[in-house]
Amino acid sequence: MEASKTSTVSYGAEPGLRFALLLDGRGGCTQLEMAELRAWKREAGVVWLHLERDHPAAAEWVHQKSQFDPVVAEALLQEESRPRVEPVDDGLLIILRGVCATSPEEVAEKPTDIDLVPLHLWVDADRIVSLRDSGHYITALRDIRLSLEKGKGPQRTGDLLALIGDKLVRDLEPVLDAMDEEVDELDEMIFHGEASQVRERLKLLRRRAVQLRRYLAPQRDALSRIEHDDAPWLAERDKLRMREVIDKLMRFIEYLDAIRDRTSILHDDLSTVISERIARNSNRLAALAALLLPPSVVAGLFGMNVGGIPGVNDTWAFVIIVAFVTITSIATLWVLRRINWL
Repeated sequence: MEASKTSTVSYGAEPGLRFALLLDGRGGCTQLEMAELRAWKREAGVVWLHLERDHPAAAEWVHQKSQFDPVVAEALLQEESRPRVEPVDDGLLIILRGVCATSPEEVAEKPTDIDLVPLHLWVDADRIVSLRDSGHYITALRDIRLSLEKGKGPQRTGDLLALIGDKLVRDLEPVLDAMDEEVDELDEMIFHGEASQVRERLKLLRRRAVQLRRYLAPQRDALSRIEHDDAPWLAERDKLRMREVIDKLMRFIEYLDAIRDRTSILHDDLSTVISERIARNSNRLAALAALLLPPSVVAGLFGMNVGGIPGVNDTWAFVIIVAFVTITSIATLWVLRRINWL
């Protein structure tokens, strides 16, 4: 079969199959239908098959037509799994995580949260089979597919695997940048009188950082195992590129740790601001009670319904009492200011 470097690959044309590409070894590819895929032989070239993990047709192909070991087939179709790498004969069973993006059919909808979704891979000398859930969309795979359509894609299995790892890690950078910008925004909000709006956002941000850290650390270990694997189809150039991907991922993990530390500091700052605000309001209430104490005492004394209250027949008694209360209140206010309660 001859590769057509300018042909457009149809996406999701058959049930459970997102695309099947035959690499031409020069950076281009040819699209395969399911019938052509059944007739594919290893000597025809490297094939990249991308399936929907949760589709019955894909599960049937993995179990019955892929010639995978039953353990490998079960692992590829597993619903939830952490990043890992397991060598099986001359191939690698790889579980990675990628940033879930918005699919082209849903470009008008803005994603509400960050999600790392599983990408299951089987890689050997002549075949790469990748699976992801139908409700997820991974930008890294789309970019590689587009580069193959233009004739500028990977040429070998190891090259394609290294590129998948590189693209998956690349998509983490804007996620971490957005989280860092949100930390800066929350920092400004705390110290500009908007602490009440920060608590919920800060809680979600900390939870997101912990979730990302949970998957990125084992993903680093998984990519490291790929780098040190002795598979004959992994060239030294592929391992070198994988090493660079691991270094970048380690920097991202350190960046994520810094974000997590900053959120912890912000949480402490938020608690301090709220405590200071409560203390300040308590002082104001205490000061208000102190200011109202002299009038309350006088009103209580002269409001008693008993005989012998002075000034009952004095026309100036009310003026004298008002003057006394005013002078006492002013004196109380002066004392409160001297002790910094107001």
